[in-house]
Formats: sequence, structure tokens, C-alpha cells
Amino acid sequence: MTLTQKYLDELTYEVVGAAIEVHKVMGKGLLESVYHECLKEELNHRKINFLSEFNIPVTYRNKELEIAFRCDLYIENCLVVELKAVQDYAPIFEAQLLNYMKLLKAPKGILINFNCNNIFHEGQKTFVNEYFSQLPK
Repeated sequence: MTLTQKYLDELTYEVVGAAIEVHKVMGKGLLESVYHECLKEELNHRKINFLSEFNIPVTYRNKELEIAFRCDLYIENCLVVELKAVQDYAPIFEAQLLNYMKLLKAPKGILINFNCNNIFHEGQKTFVNEYFSQLPK
């Protein structure tokens, strides 16, 4: 399978749909770890492959550095998902996601905050980088 912008857009739609389903069932006000486990179950139910909470390698001058970057979810080896359950949305969350995308050479990422009333309208933000624009449509 060739990675395309269209495929990534469809995958993003599926992942956001999974988050909406979790939010619909669980509501807001729980810990991030609860939403993380529920979303993993929902992704499994939808047969979407992912890695959960793995260390992101950082290499400098051919040496892997011991930096503790942990990605919440890495979907189908191309989509980074960072989960939050916070009252106050901080710009550092976006910087964190963009860093993970760059280090993993992932073309797209989604920041999902479950502490909201509506995931689609206020609880998710999607990002693309230079890798996305290089993909075929």
C-alpha cells in the first residue's frame, strides 16, 4: 500500500470518529489514562493498527540519545495521536505533537482533548508537516 494524502485523511476521519465514540460513551471529566485505554479498545474494535506509549528515538551524530519522548498513539506507522484531558489548552501541547511528528517523520498528527463538550468542534486539532505535502494525493 502506498501512503497518500487521501489515505491519511480517511485514517484521520476514522481515528477522530473513534475518539468521538469514546467521548460519547465515557463523557468528559475523566483522567487521560482512562480515555487512552478506551481509545485503544475502540481502535482494536475498528481493526486499526497502532503502537501505544512507545519511546520516540532521538538520534544525533549517529548516536541514539536517552530522551524520554513517549508517543501516546502512533497509528498505522504514519499518524501521531497525542491525547489530553485538560481544562486549559496550552500551546506546548501543539509543540509536543509537532516534535513527535518530525522525529517519527510522520506526515500528520492529531491532538485530542477529551475534556470538552464536543470532540469534533472543540476537542481535536489536526496538523500536517512537510512530509504530508510530499505525498501523492
